Amino acid sequence: SGIGRNWPWASGGSSILAEFGTLHLEFVHLSHLSGNPVFAEKVMNIRKVLNRLDKPEGLYPNYLNPSSGQWGQHHVSIGGLGDSFYEYLLKAWLMSDKTDEDGKKMYYDAVQAIETHLIRKSSGGLTYIAEWKGGLLEHKMGHLTCFAGGMFALGADGAPSDKTGHHIELGAEIARTCHESYDRTRMKLGPEAFRFDGGVEAIATRQNEKYYILRPEVIETYMYMWRLTHDPKYREWGWEAVEALEKHCRVDGGYSGLRDVYNNHESHDDVQQSFFLSETLKYLYLLFSEDDLLPFEHWVFNTEAHPLPVLHKDDGNKEENQK
Repeated sequence: SGIGRNWPWASGGSSILAEFGTLHLEFVHLSHLSGNPVFAEKVMNIRKVLNRLDKPEGLYPNYLNPSSGQWGQHHVSIGGLGDSFYEYLLKAWLMSDKTDEDGKKMYYDAVQAIETHLIRKSSGGLTYIAEWKGGLLEHKMGHLTCFAGGMFALGADGAPSDKTGHHIELGAEIARTCHESYDRTRMKLGPEAFRFDGGVEAIATRQNEKYYILRPEVIETYMYMWRLTHDPKYREWGWEAVEALEKHCRVDGGYSGLRDVYNNHESHDDVQQSFFLSETLKYLYLLFSEDDLLPFEHWVFNTEAHPLPVLHKDDGNKEENQK
């Protein structure tokens, strides 16, 4: 019909933060390639709308009603429904050769709110990012949220000088927690979500959270942490994941997800997700490659791990920089 519609399950027909907030890099790049500013103007307008809105505790809810321009349910997640919005605030600044000051400010303001209201430490010393529902915390962290370790570390360069080390350390703590979520399973591959309540830490307690569908976010964080710190443990952890993938997910014709990573017996879901090729394997390859392969000063990865060139201020050197 050509008529746009939101997902019927989304709060009151709302638009989803991680969808309308994850267009920025591609649209700005398209304007750069085409010479037509209309694409960049569209995504900049999204920013203007978000900046005008009151944000509960400085946080961005996952749902926005496109008719009223107001937030839907006050559910905040750095994982599913929210994740790549925050990622793109930081990466918009990086792709602009660090000239996009609005994107930079929105990112660091959001990180401050996340640290204040969502980040907690378990009794066992694991740092995790909880979800926020109407002012109440749910002490659950999704596999999708594990990308944030790499994001925090990547953003350390733009933080105030007295906060640079803190952002790197925060990334390292999230990486450790996500590694623990893998290490505490029988398959040594992480569940879809894991909890920090009821006497458990970094373990899935609900059957519908125990599956693994070849997701990339933990490997993504290992890759960023390796590039930014060269701590060998990130390559060691990455190789643990490689061995587990080969042992438990390799099947005739490719790789399959697992229905329960805590079970002694493999139960494959018989699906090889597209992001396994575009992200999981790509981030593994980069983790074990030299830093001059797609160096961060010249390339930014979009949320599906596609490299986009940094739009350097010195356009005369652009072609040389992209080689």
